[in-house]
Amino acid sequence: MAHAAMGVAPEGAGQTGLSGDGEPLSHVLDGTTLRVIVSGRRADVVLDDPQRRNPQTPRTWLALAAAAEWLDDRVDVVVLRATGPSFSAGLDRGAFSPQGLPGEPGLVQLAALPEDEIDPVIATFQRGFSLWSDSHFLSIAAVQGHAIGAGFQLALAADLRIAADDVQLAMREPTLGLVPDLGGTKPLVDAVGYPRALEICATGRAVGAAEALALGLVQRVVPAAGLTQAVDETVQALLAADMGAILATRALLRDAGGRDGEQQRAAERAAQIGRLRVLLGRT
Repeated sequence: MAHAAMGVAPEGAGQTGLSGDGEPLSHVLDGTTLRVIVSGRRADVVLDDPQRRNPQTPRTWLALAAAAEWLDDRVDVVVLRATGPSFSAGLDRGAFSPQGLPGEPGLVQLAALPEDEIDPVIATFQRGFSLWSDSHFLSIAAVQGHAIGAGFQLALAADLRIAADDVQLAMREPTLGLVPDLGGTKPLVDAVGYPRALEICATGRAVGAAEALALGLVQRVVPAAGLTQAVDETVQALLAADMGAILATRALLRDAGGRDGEQQRAAERAAQIGRLRVLLGRT
């Protein structure tokens, strides 16, 4: 697949790509600072509002979901990254104002909805995060500078995280009277355990690179100037391996916590049988 910005068809494709609901991706990304770049088996999903430290809005989350759906079965590795000094400072502060965001619901408007209406709205927002570790590709978050609130949750949504040594991770929602509701609580607890997760959320403090690595919040820390190279090397290593085997292993590891030993061994056997049949061309 030729290198292309999302919303513009790859060279030779003949038509604009469509999102999961059939809308052109250029339309889905209109009004957002999100860019998607596809190069062969790799895609980069880029938050591109560096002057404002890449804030997020509900429209961002809908675009993230549309991008993930479109990329599913098209690429093998997706890199979630951002331009500028910060990954994402979290929810756009305009969402907290009485008038909300231009053309988008703010917190006041959401709170005014009946419960049977607000729940599916938030569920739609959550899809912009849940799809990154639940698709037919492996996702990597390249995180630098601040990753606050929704920014932290977007990083947690990826399968793997590579961080610059200047990273500052924080879950500030409880300090604002809210809860983290974009799917970040489970991967946070899975990484650091309940007591540490509670402490991080309740205090809203920043977790630096060294602590994030020690806690398992990130899998690698590199100098900020070397973040792009480190991500590129990781992508190359992943693409050199058998992606089907990697995804089957991901499923085994992700679900291991909910199984006892015998159940996990049975899952391993089933997964291996599937891989053997693929290798022998019997699927």
